[in-house]
Amino acid sequence: MILMNWHTLLQAYRYGDIAPRNLNETQNRSIFEQDYDRIIFATPFRRLQDKTQVIPLPEHDFVHNRLTHSIEVSSVGRTLGKIAGQALLEKYPSLSPTYTHHDFGAIVAAASLAHDIGNPPFGHSGESAIGEYFLNGPGARFKPQVSDKQWADLIKFEGNANGFRILNNSGNTGKGGIRLSYPTLAAFTKYPKESLPVYPKGRASEKKFGYFQTEKDLYHQIAQALGLVKAPDNSDVHYRRHPLAFLVEAADDICYHIIDFEDGLRLGWIDFSYAEELLIPIAGEALYLENYSRIAFNDEKVSYLRAVAINSLIKEMAEVFLTNEEAMLAGTFDTSLMNLSKHKVLIDKIKEISLNKVYKAREVIEIEAAGFEVIGGLLDLFLDALNQICADPSSQKSYRSSKIAELLPNHLKYPSQELTDSLYLRIVAICEFVAGLTDKHAISLFRKLKGIELPR
Repeated sequence: MILMNWHTLLQAYRYGDIAPRNLNETQNRSIFEQDYDRIIFATPFRRLQDKTQVIPLPEHDFVHNRLTHSIEVSSVGRTLGKIAGQALLEKYPSLSPTYTHHDFGAIVAAASLAHDIGNPPFGHSGESAIGEYFLNGPGARFKPQVSDKQWADLIKFEGNANGFRILNNSGNTGKGGIRLSYPTLAAFTKYPKESLPVYPKGRASEKKFGYFQTEKDLYHQIAQALGLVKAPDNSDVHYRRHPLAFLVEAADDICYHIIDFEDGLRLGWIDFSYAEELLIPIAGEALYLENYSRIAFNDEKVSYLRAVAINSLIKEMAEVFLTNEEAMLAGTFDTSLMNLSKHKVLIDKIKEISLNKVYKAREVIEIEAAGFEVIGGLLDLFLDALNQICADPSSQKSYRSSKIAELLPNHLKYPSQELTDSLYLRIVAICEFVAGLTDKHAISLFRKLKGIELPR
């Protein structure tokens, strides 16, 4: 059996390198710490401040958006990585001369920070809106002109795959994008497979897909450099997860289960009694009841319970990771760490309450439904505009599409020959562009282009 090993999994390649880099080539920051900083300063990351986590266009400043969620997931991920890293360095002493537990923490923190960078406006319904445009909307006309895998990329549009594309800047001129290290990119990729084939949802890494056809060769290059185990069933670009991807997933699971629940409590959509019923048992021995009893207000009690529950889950998930680490290296372990939590029954109850009280709240559903119109409308307008730019110069031009084309970014307004020659590349590029809009920008742009609102 071919096993992964940590020496190879942590090699600090960046795009274009022919050999791994010295981990501490700069005096003050490791390669993996540089990854974190590059994401922080990336424009797509900054846009997350106006993208929906669960509650769209919130009027309350304590409700989470994609940016605050990503920062919190990164914080949890760093701690998970450092705990796991310390134990792995003790288990594999040969790693110690090169790596510290801070390196494990930095990789997981950076990958966690970027984990939602590819998500479109209006939360997860934005992904569905893009897929629906191609499956049952005007975009269905493109199906005969693309391959089966390309079509699956579109009708099952996936924020994770779009995030991998954004981080590597595949649609623009800068090859390699912000050039994150390969370990960070592999830890980011929770679903190291193409959109087809679709597998039964038994394995956590096969529930979705992690890269479009445009980036599959790049992921193959990363996987080969890091020695990831290839899935045995086919010749597609399909691998077993980098072990640190399990920690990124766990950090996300901890935060969105607990913090979406907290948002519902603070908004008054979930009764406070559920907080004590469900969070106190998760907090366990770390909860000091004497201190808790002195807290006067429910909002402050919720904050305290959330903090202690998250701390308890971090410790537990690190233990679950270390228990299954050898199976991860063999490529035989493939379930989310949260599914193995001793608190799974309580977590499932939290998910059920959040689903009914938060995700299905009327305010959420109304804006998500409107998002389908906004996203579908923008895709239609900008696809027509880009296709006209790339059409035969002798063909008849629409004046309206010519004007809309002026609103595209320069790399689309002045497309490369590769983009001009490929309908699929143009469609993916427009999907990336629309998915990159913030909630408010998408609504404003749609209203102006449809004549509902005039520019001021």
